[in-house]
Amino acid sequence: MSKKSLPIFLIIAALAAILVYLKVIPLSGFSLDEIEKSGDTVIENIKKEILNPPPLRALRESQQALLTQVGTFKWTNIQRANNGLAPLAENTKLNSAAARKVQDMFNRQYFEHVSPDGKNIGDLVESVGYEYITVGENLALGNYKDDQELVQAWMDSPGHRANILSTKFTEIGVAVGRGLFEGKQTWLAVQAFALPLSACPQADTLLKSQIDWLEQQIAELKVEADILLDEMDSYKKQGGRDEYNRLVEEYNALAKQINEIVAQVKGLAIQYNDQVRAFNACIAGS
Repeated sequence: MSKKSLPIFLIIAALAAILVYLKVIPLSGFSLDEIEKSGDTVIENIKKEILNPPPLRALRESQQALLTQVGTFKWTNIQRANNGLAPLAENTKLNSAAARKVQDMFNRQYFEHVSPDGKNIGDLVESVGYEYITVGENLALGNYKDDQELVQAWMDSPGHRANILSTKFTEIGVAVGRGLFEGKQTWLAVQAFALPLSACPQADTLLKSQIDWLEQQIAELKVEADILLDEMDSYKKQGGRDEYNRLVEEYNALAKQINEIVAQVKGLAIQYNDQVRAFNACIAGS
């Protein structure tokens, strides 16, 4: 090797040594904390029930048909008494919901539990300010002789009989009306059965709102954590040790904050789910 080429060789060797040093010396002595997942926190749903047997059409028509709201309510409770059941309490809001249903079926000429715009009895009772756990609806169309015959026709139909004799329901609303339907004068009758929300212990809606808010906070903080990870990756590639270490500390502090909120959510979810289970058990046992 010539004396002239020796300095060049030494320079190359020195550069190589520097590169090796940068490669093998770790950028940080810090480790990244793991962020726990909150996705395994299952929030259970409150179950509501709607019982709607197929609408009933009269098998025979009476020329002297006359139906009343009072009589239909009376004969409904007579049937319950005959079967050893407590009477249903009349509820004015349920009466209003039933009356709206009768009028809507006449106005829009349909005979179904679900209206042309997709509304059912659950929507109707809620629209009049009635909060329910379980709701049911019996519909009848035709010129029944009187209230007793109307209720008996429902009793002769298994699905309608089940609603009338159900131990799940404690309240009822009734409406009847006469008008033009399918080209002739006839009667429409509606029974709206319900178990009010107040009959069972309710889950704390404020607790659920707090859980939802905390979950949103977790989501926002995780976005910040992801941004920090990207920045750390960039400095790691560039060899910026000091900045990388600073970001690690910032990330770990953020991870700790997220994990504390996750733990809080899990604790609140246990409380809320216990309430929901108690509520659903009350429904099942009613």
